[in-house]
Amino acid sequence: MATATLCFSSAKNPIKPSKFRPPKSSLSSYNKPNSSAITTSLSPTISPFPSSTRFGLVKRLNPFLCESTSTVSTSTTNYEFLDGPTELELRLELGKYAINSTRDIFVDADESSLIVRVQHSGSLWTLMEATCLYDKIKPAETIWYLDDDQLVVNLKKHDPELHWPDIIESWESLSVGVMQLLKGISIYLVGDSSEINEKIAQELAVGLGYTPFTTKELLETYGQKTIDSWVIAEGSDSVVDAESVVLESLSSNLRVVVATLGGQLGAAGRADKWQHLYAGFTVWLSQSEATGNIFELAIVIVVEYNADEDSAKEEARRNVQDGSQAYTNADVVVKLGGWDPNYAKSVAQASLSALKQLILSDKKLPGKKSLYIRLGCRGDWPYIKPPGGDPSTGGDNSRPIL
Repeated sequence: MATATLCFSSAKNPIKPSKFRPPKSSLSSYNKPNSSAITTSLSPTISPFPSSTRFGLVKRLNPFLCESTSTVSTSTTNYEFLDGPTELELRLELGKYAINSTRDIFVDADESSLIVRVQHSGSLWTLMEATCLYDKIKPAETIWYLDDDQLVVNLKKHDPELHWPDIIESWESLSVGVMQLLKGISIYLVGDSSEINEKIAQELAVGLGYTPFTTKELLETYGQKTIDSWVIAEGSDSVVDAESVVLESLSSNLRVVVATLGGQLGAAGRADKWQHLYAGFTVWLSQSEATGNIFELAIVIVVEYNADEDSAKEEARRNVQDGSQAYTNADVVVKLGGWDPNYAKSVAQASLSALKQLILSDKKLPGKKSLYIRLGCRGDWPYIKPPGGDPSTGGDNSRPIL
């Protein structure tokens, strides 16, 4: 199991396509045909550090959590970003800052953060403060140089195979990046609140270009009655069984986001009803009794197929005290410090961040989910048995193929 925190950037404007202008001079090169460029903007801020502070050309920072900082916005600094096969190139407009010497520029890089400051008029100004990069970099290999009115920063990717939609981890970059990582595999939202599941499903569907479904709506349309009246008339077990049938029907679909029923009324709340939920990536939206800002979301990634599966599940139970034990079957857990519908996109962003980390921890996961679907969602996740075998029996047929 791994933990992370929801990240926020200081970007103010949406990402827009931009024609990348090649540098006039270069300390590194890119394979241009396989590269993509975007441009966006950040708000520079007055630095709290004294003007005499010197960080050096490139200096590693102590690790810190990806979180937003209080800043005073004064104007807008544009930047261009280029994603190459192994390297990243960031171009920052110096604009009004008259830089007479490289000694007036300070670039601080860590594995997951980047801060660029300039000395101007006796003060340190922050051109960019990305406290949560899209993925890890190799800070020791960071270089920068001046190119006319631009500061060019070259960063080495930690994972050369990963495509970076942007330099920062944001809603826009995660929507593009996670959509590529998922390879069409669907997402299921589980948890005690049907309302929260539905809200986040809508946000994720819009961001990923998936089709949203809510099992509550499907059930009420089919049964021609509300869930509450269904429970009164036939009992909660009848609703659970009916939702299981709906989930079975949806399990063969790709590129859908499914909001399930919350609590014990839903199939996800029953440990023996997860057979078809395993067809997609499941996100447990867990409400915490702790008070606090909705932005303080803790993400707990549960990788159930790891060798240390038992300890991972136990850690999930310790971290999420309240809720059905069946929810610990989820691939990732997003623990909410509170709930406000106005922050639904923030919760959706946290979900995408967790899914990105999960898939990057094992890039074969989407293919494994696809195989599980093709073999009929027999309930043998994560230890998929050979075709024709009976997952419920032991012997040689129970040996997993993945």
